[in-house]
Amino acid sequence: AELLVESGLPPEALNVVTGYGAECGAPLTAHPGVDCIALTGSTGTGIMVGAESMKRMRRCQLELGGKSALLVLRDADPVQAAQIAAQGIFTHGGQICMANSRIVVEKPVYEPFIAALRKAAEAIHLGDLRDARTQYGPLINRAAVDKVMAHIRQSIADGAEVLTGGEIERGLVIQPTVLLEPDRAGSLWREESFGPVASVVAVEDLDEAIAVANDSEYGLSAAVLTHNVQWGFRAARGIRSGSVHIGMHAFQSNALAPIGGYGMSGIGRSGGKYSTEEFTELKWVSVSLEDDGQ
Repeated sequence: AELLVESGLPPEALNVVTGYGAECGAPLTAHPGVDCIALTGSTGTGIMVGAESMKRMRRCQLELGGKSALLVLRDADPVQAAQIAAQGIFTHGGQICMANSRIVVEKPVYEPFIAALRKAAEAIHLGDLRDARTQYGPLINRAAVDKVMAHIRQSIADGAEVLTGGEIERGLVIQPTVLLEPDRAGSLWREESFGPVASVVAVEDLDEAIAVANDSEYGLSAAVLTHNVQWGFRAARGIRSGSVHIGMHAFQSNALAPIGGYGMSGIGRSGGKYSTEEFTELKWVSVSLEDDGQ
């Protein structure tokens, strides 16, 4: 905030107010002097913010939860794909809304891919974030750990195979976890876990891969690993998601790109000109050039 004022922004144009939802977010959302609300947060919080905003027909831009799919097509290098997939789900312990927690693999590369993914997951260094070797540390709190572990345990009880992980390493640190063929009606597949756990399923072809990717109420991001650009764009057209990344994992960021999602992943877009459009109103002004005003 101080740097923005130094750069020339009027002192009252930006106000930084910190606090929890009840003491900060709720009063701000309910205040009649607020014309637009932007939120990056959980879908549950977004629903509350959206409902409150609609009481005053106030605009809102919501970037919410996700259950992003990463598609590994038959021409992908399985070892390279596994490295990308591991980075896309285990970075920051999976505490990223765009993390590719659902991995959809065409059968010709399924076995070598899961072998490489297991190796990549088990090579991750866990522990103290002050150690330069550490790739991820604890989750945010005990409630987050309990939620992730509940998803893992329920999925295993429903028949998923544990490829690797599935346990608490220590404290709030969960092992990098990969479960194979989970129940697609279960919580692990359908709900945002926000932790270091990936579900992997095998499919016959690209059409089935797209259908499986769309088997979600979320639509924040997706990724496609292939060397065939036509296949990549075909998947991008078919997947209902705010962004699709070809040849890379699902969480990407660009200050000028439109960030946002389909379905329960939010409303509106942020970034570059898209933020300007969200935070301004369109107005039609007409001027008569005729004396009679017609």
